[in-house]
Amino acid sequence: MFSLKERTDAVKQLIEYDLQYTKTIRKLGYPTDCRTLKSWYEEYISEGSLHINTVRKKKYSKAQKEAAVKYYISHGKNLQLTIRKMGYPCSKVLNQWIKELAPEEKRNCTSGGNTIRYSREVKEAAVLALCTRTTSAKDVAKEYHVTREGLYNWKNQLLGNGDIHNMKQKNLNCSKKSSDEIIILKQEIHRLKLERDILEKAIDLLKKEIGTDITSLSNRDKAIIISTLVVDYTLVELLSYFKMAKSSYYYQIAAIRKKDKYIEERKLITDIFINSRETYGYRRIHISLHKKGITLSEKVVRKIMNEEGLKVRKPRRKKYSSYQGEISPAVPNLINRQFHANKPNEKWLTDITEFGLPSGKVYLSPIIDCFDGMPVSWSIGTAPDAELVNSMLDKAIETLNSGEKPIIHSDRGAHYRWPTWIKKTKDASLIRSMSKKGFSPDNSACEGFFGRIKNEMFYDRDWSNVTQSEFMDILDEYLHWYIEERIKLPLGGMSPLEYRNKLGVAV
Repeated sequence: MFSLKERTDAVKQLIEYDLQYTKTIRKLGYPTDCRTLKSWYEEYISEGSLHINTVRKKKYSKAQKEAAVKYYISHGKNLQLTIRKMGYPCSKVLNQWIKELAPEEKRNCTSGGNTIRYSREVKEAAVLALCTRTTSAKDVAKEYHVTREGLYNWKNQLLGNGDIHNMKQKNLNCSKKSSDEIIILKQEIHRLKLERDILEKAIDLLKKEIGTDITSLSNRDKAIIISTLVVDYTLVELLSYFKMAKSSYYYQIAAIRKKDKYIEERKLITDIFINSRETYGYRRIHISLHKKGITLSEKVVRKIMNEEGLKVRKPRRKKYSSYQGEISPAVPNLINRQFHANKPNEKWLTDITEFGLPSGKVYLSPIIDCFDGMPVSWSIGTAPDAELVNSMLDKAIETLNSGEKPIIHSDRGAHYRWPTWIKKTKDASLIRSMSKKGFSPDNSACEGFFGRIKNEMFYDRDWSNVTQSEFMDILDEYLHWYIEERIKLPLGGMSPLEYRNKLGVAV
């Protein structure tokens, strides 16, 4: 607890240091964090003085503690979700309550995010903006996606520990410096301004990320940036910075101004990519164009996709396992990785996969036909229980014609070893087959199906505002599109439904 004098002295020191929190704390030796000092400053500005007694931490009742811990346990053990929904307390206090009331429910590990690394060029541009700013340092820090303290750290690294006020004072007294020093300083400021403008154009015009290596850009991209900056800078210094020949620059400018002969195809390719839920690569888009009667080589399609930034999402892997031990006798592996089938309903594959959402987990249980990869049936739920797999199996059995007795292959999960599952398969004359324990390649065709789904419609998308119920509808809609419209290259560029209709197979 700090006295009124100590708090008042801290606020006055903070104002004298131009709101440099870290520097003030380092000077005084208190308080322990910037948040406390900030609260003192805000109170001093709004009230004109500080209160005599400090405000004590808010106390919570036992019922509030129990309610928060109960919500944490029943909603996926998510600290931030619990704090957001309950409206209290902070993560540190909630952790203490969990250790006190339910220590066995505390998660033993956490995962952190990625640290953004900034290049020296970005730091120099930010420091230049800080030194020549007309707004607050906080606005400059926000523009460069860094904290105010981090911005001043960059300034100290590049220019030394002198503060901005000292720098301004030095600029006022620059007449005392030698003319050579002034020229060097102006050249350095001009260079930093040039680099900052180039980075801004790369971000605005080319949609490049912060920290992109400018020298690695293509000649076309370099020419675009130079053409926009040639009004403020000489062509010679711009070409020198990019290490680009003058002839190459004019060649690229002429190519850019030349009429695009693929302007119609470019729009059509973009529409096909978006309608495919951003899942089609250049091969499947080439097939889609061919179906529309448009002749275009795969190489041209790939080039246009690169120019338009049409990139299929990259995969991330996270597997769900339902194995609970040998709860009933296992059956032999009849499929033995022979996933080819000569006709429908000859070989079936099944498994369960998990979708982790901020709002909770969703599980998908399908049956895949080895004949063409079509999902025969599926069920979607919020719990990987027996009802999920049994309802899926019932719907699949209803699609069988008289005399069809497919092999149904699964892993050794508990869902496929309970008496109910065994009885249902026996009553329908299905032949059970199981993978080797802990050996996913034995069911790789089903695993590949899950991978395609997650790559195309789940990974690298923001699901923060989507409920479990809404996601289940989205997933169900995608699976119908997968059967009816999604192009599959091994089927000659047709969807599973189109392939079966062409063969005259009843669906």
